Parts: sequence; C-alpha cells; structure tokens
Amino acid sequence: MEDSSIDLIKEILLKQRTYFASQKTKDIKFRIENLKKFRSAILKYEKKISDALWKDLHKSYEEAYLTEIYIVLSEIDYHIKNLKQWAKPEKISTPIVLFPSSSKIIYEPLGVSLIIAPWNYPFQLLMNPLVGAISSGCTAVLKPSPYTPTVAEVMKEMITETFDQKYIGIVQGSRKVNELLLSERFDLIFYTGSPGVGKVVMKAAAEHLTPVVLELGGKSPCIVDETADLDIAAKRIAWGKTINAGQTCIAPDYVYAHKNIKEELIVKIAENIEKMYGKDIQHSKFFPRIVNQQAFDRIVGLFQKGTIRYGGFTDSKELYISPTIIDDVLPDYPVMNQEIFGPVLPVLTYAHIDEAINSINTSEKPLAFYYFGNKSKAKPIFEKTSSGGGCINDIIMHIVNHNLPFGGVGNSGTGKYHGRASFLAFSNSRSVVSTPTWIDLPLRYVPFKYFNLIKRII
Repeated sequence: MEDSSIDLIKEILLKQRTYFASQKTKDIKFRIENLKKFRSAILKYEKKISDALWKDLHKSYEEAYLTEIYIVLSEIDYHIKNLKQWAKPEKISTPIVLFPSSSKIIYEPLGVSLIIAPWNYPFQLLMNPLVGAISSGCTAVLKPSPYTPTVAEVMKEMITETFDQKYIGIVQGSRKVNELLLSERFDLIFYTGSPGVGKVVMKAAAEHLTPVVLELGGKSPCIVDETADLDIAAKRIAWGKTINAGQTCIAPDYVYAHKNIKEELIVKIAENIEKMYGKDIQHSKFFPRIVNQQAFDRIVGLFQKGTIRYGGFTDSKELYISPTIIDDVLPDYPVMNQEIFGPVLPVLTYAHIDEAINSINTSEKPLAFYYFGNKSKAKPIFEKTSSGGGCINDIIMHIVNHNLPFGGVGNSGTGKYHGRASFLAFSNSRSVVSTPTWIDLPLRYVPFKYFNLIKRII
C-alpha cells in the first residue's frame, strides 16, 4: 500500500484543529448521532470486514464477528446508552473550609487524537478506541497496520464514506508514516502494540508533552493448581491459546502447572484442541494463520529447546503453525524470553505456589494473569502478583465486561479503556470550584486576623 504523505497528514491535522475549535464535536447530540452513524457503517461493511479478515489472517466469519465486529458494536451501544450520564458535570463534596463554595468535575474532550493500531485484531483495535474518541467529543486520525492490508483498505473505505476527514481521518502506510505522525503534535496518542514500539511512541509524545494510552503486551502467565477442575481448565486454556492462532495480547503465554496434575493437564489440553479443530487442524476453517513470514520464522525458532508433547507441525507456504505444547521448559529457554504471540504453549512445573509466584514476579508485569484452582486460594496469589487484568478459572473473558477498565501496568502498558474508561481516556477531568459573591469571609486574607480560628477549622 502507498504511504500517506506528510502533506496529507498536515492537511488533516489542520482541518481537525479548526473543526475541533468550532466546538461542534462537544455537543452531546452530535456525539450520539455520530456513534449511531458509526454503528450503521459497521453493519453495512460487515461482510467486507469479515472477508478481509479471512484474507489477511484466515479468520473464520464466526471468529471475526465475535472477536472483532461484535466487540465494537457492543461498545458503541454501551456508549450510546450511557453517554449523557457520563458527560454530565459531576458534583463533588466540598470541605467546610471552602464554604460557601461548591465543587464539580467537568468532562471535556482532549482535542485531536491519534490512534495507531496493530495487526492481530486490526479492526477491533482501531475501531474500539475510536468509539471513545467520538464519545468524548474528540476528533481522530486513524492509522491501521500495514501488515493486514486488506482490512486496512476496507476500513479506509468505510471511514472515508462515513466521516469527513476534518472529523475522523485515516492515513495508511509503513513505519515511516508512524514516524511522520509521531513528529506532529496531538492532544492524545492511543497506541496498541509491542512494548518496544510503545517506548518509541512515549518518547515522541514527550517532545510535545502529549498524554498517551499505551496498550502493550507481555508474557501473561496461567497458573493451574492441583485443586483446579482440569476439564474446564484444559478447555479454556486450549481455546484462549488457539483463538487467532495465539496472536492475542491477552492469550495465556505460558502455563505453570502443579506437578501432581501437569501430565493430565497436558493430555486434556491436547484433547480439547482436537475437539475444537479436529485432527486435521491445518484444514479447519476455524484455525487462523500467522500474519507474515517474519512472524512465522520467529515463532518456529522458539521450538529449539524443550520437549514437544503435541503439535510442532508447520507449513511456511501457508504460514501455518499447529497448536503446539512444549514440556520440560526452563525459565531461561528462548520460548520464555519473549512474548510468544503464536499457538505455542510452554508448560512449566511447580511444587509449591511460591515457586511460580517468585518466577512470575522476576519478569515484567504482564497484561493479563490467569489462575485455575480453588477460588479461596486465588486471593493471596493475586495479592502477591501484578497485572493489567486477569481471570480466576477463566481466560481472556475480562475483556468482555464493559464495566471493567482494560489496560496494562508497567511494561504491559499505561492507561485504561473500554466502556466509561474509554470516555475518560479521551477526556480531561476538569475540576471547578464555584464561589458565590453574596458573602466574602475574611478568614483567608492577609494579615490572617483569624488565624487561630482557621487552625481549629482545618
């Protein structure tokens, strides 16, 4: 695809700054109307979107709808339902020392935003933040990933047809275009991708003191205790690791299994993979492909150490890597030194839970943390670890609840979104104290005549 030029980027930015200054995007009715317009556009383009996801990533219609299209549609519906309430000035209690003043928080849009999306969920991860931008009253410049070019072109067609670029614009191209965008000043940058590029984004944003939301990744651990329901644990882990061929930022990156149940767990995970995709997984319409040759080669390189207990089959022509379970894994193996981002599941063993916790805590804080076992044991484990989010006896599903803010911590990201958190991410919470003039208490004024009284009050 052809790179958008710096002239086009500057033109869109100038138009959006002028349009935002017109105050039109701040109107609640305007925001709701555009959310509804956005929803209608997605429904109109649903087939084109799902076809493009099949072409770029071999995602079935069912997976494309559930993990991409539906998530954005439901987010839009949630914002339409709640926006009026979220946008109201919020009354805040005022301490007696400020009597007779009153206090409130006004939610105002930050301004012109930049949203840069990755390739693994190319539709969802560009359009979901856009819901927050529209909802909060911002304008937005969208930058899809070039690694899923078919989806990028469909999104460009949809956005261009639906919105004027002075309000919502979209640019295309390589990392060079990202560099051009990041050299410009925005009022918010929302980036989803790797921690390495996240550092580049944050550094560029610092030049303009631009706030950022960074949705990154990391090695999300999954602990399976001996008290776990292994049938459920195996089924949910198998699903979470194979959806989108493991190219999911909150997929279970590796499993720490108690020594008493590890063998049975491995067998059951393998069985559940075949229940979902059949024995001939390569020809299942439900199993996606790796995004490109570079990613394929990197993942295959992780097979070097450990014992392959299941899978291990690859086809470079089709960019196919079968679901693979690797046993006898040690923390210093290549598969444990980077986010896998593929259908490869390393399994480590622990005898006492502190072994797993200590090992997890020596790594960067992950985007997600999963625990299978007795619920009463989960509380101290979550207290001793840190992650952006997580689940007890489940995988990935915390992303589905609109009431839960989604995001990372430390190396896995900064800032939250989804639901009201998306509205807040693109908003400035503006604190305002309102003081009447019918009375003007002398307590605060020099020469502090009533200082002793003030000390007693405060």
